[in-house]
Amino acid sequence: MRDLLGAAPGEPLELDAYREDFRRRDFAVDGYDSWKLERRQHFREPGDASWEAFVRGDWREALRLIEAQRSGLSDLSRLAARHRCRLLRVRVVETPLTPYLQWELHLLRVRAECGELIRVLGPEPLAAYEAQAPVPELITLNDDTVYEIRYDAEGVLEGAVRHLDTGARDRVAAWIEKLYGLGEDVGTFFDREVAPLEPPAGD
Repeated sequence: MRDLLGAAPGEPLELDAYREDFRRRDFAVDGYDSWKLERRQHFREPGDASWEAFVRGDWREALRLIEAQRSGLSDLSRLAARHRCRLLRVRVVETPLTPYLQWELHLLRVRAECGELIRVLGPEPLAAYEAQAPVPELITLNDDTVYEIRYDAEGVLEGAVRHLDTGARDRVAAWIEKLYGLGEDVGTFFDREVAPLEPPAGD
């Protein structure tokens, strides 16, 4: 992983600083795709109404609240298009699916239907990078920014380490793009592996 990110350690950002930095940099430079890699199989998302409904066992409400996000997600995709930016994501999925992933894949299907380009990939292509630890969640922005997203032991977002380096951004984007090329469209994966499942019992 350090080969992709370079020798510099990056700048740690606490949660509020990371969110503000992301908002400030998002779409600041036109013409650069944003790549995201999601590796963890379980997160906790306090404050997300759909996730909270899922956790308390109200699956119908969780799905309704995902559907309610369509307008905002479509607006985001249109904004990205105006900046000549594609939103691309690789979601690493291990089987059997965790309850969290079953919930998230419903959200990712809607994101894809609203314009985000998402593919699902098993963990095998990452093995060479994971001899000591799983790879971090990564996001690229613009022409020079990579965030290593940080979570606590329970999977709650804590902040990020920001790398400002065009070389690191290009290497990480190229690597995620390679993984993307190995993946399966989230829609076909969802129809085969997720749609037939019974609602999860909870998180």
